[in-house]
Amino acid sequence: MQRIVNRHQLDMPKLGLGTWPMVGEECTRAVVQALELGYRHIDTAAAYNNEDAVGQALAQSSVPREHVHVTSKVWWDRLSPADMRASFDNTLRALRSDYVDLFLIHWPTQDWDLARTIDTLVSFKEEGRARAIGVANFPLALLREVVEDMKAPLAAMQVEYHVALGQVKLLDFARRHDMALIAYSPLARNSVAQMPEIQRIAAKHDVPPTQIALKWLLDQQDVAAVPKAGGRANQLSNLQSFNLLLDDEDRETIAALPKDQRLVSPPFAPQWD
Repeated sequence: MQRIVNRHQLDMPKLGLGTWPMVGEECTRAVVQALELGYRHIDTAAAYNNEDAVGQALAQSSVPREHVHVTSKVWWDRLSPADMRASFDNTLRALRSDYVDLFLIHWPTQDWDLARTIDTLVSFKEEGRARAIGVANFPLALLREVVEDMKAPLAAMQVEYHVALGQVKLLDFARRHDMALIAYSPLARNSVAQMPEIQRIAAKHDVPPTQIALKWLLDQQDVAAVPKAGGRANQLSNLQSFNLLLDDEDRETIAALPKDQRLVSPPFAPQWD
């Protein structure tokens, strides 16, 4: 299967390493280890307080920086142009890099000048310091405004997406507008391991339930996933999900699961579609 998502010149491995909530040496060790195992996609954010730890890992690793896709994000309270630029500069310093492969607005907010915020985001791409740009946690109506009305060249959106939360409308929008969809919390905060239907499919294939949930996502066109995994065994297991072959019965079982279990909706979240 294709292991790269290519949108807006964004060559992004479909399986990445999520780093939240790891910090410090724990995060550095996990990223170095993941790169040794073959990961080439690392997801971080200013709000995770671990960009410096990721930067340390990139410096320690024998894998050249240009061979690793790195995503980072600006927090919702830093979306004025000056604050965005300061946050972006801090991100690059922490990562010890003169560019980031993908830079996202982490969450939308209400008290903002959307046009100026998006113009600032686009400027990072125009300067070459962000190879690609995108957004996270934007509802469909806001995405339409940014992409269709403002013509922002977004390469990706990052949203919660897993076997228990459907994102059909956002995925359709992404495909129509040449965008990747990056699934965070792709294992539903490990609750997939307790789902009887996923357990039955896993037993049938003799693999952990997490591999079933991941492969369901990775099989989808233009979808990437960034599960957090600190230990070597979990990192390897996630990589091995590529070796699975789900059949029509498996996919039908997963399709029949309720798709309304949103796990991430903080007080500042937008009104979801």
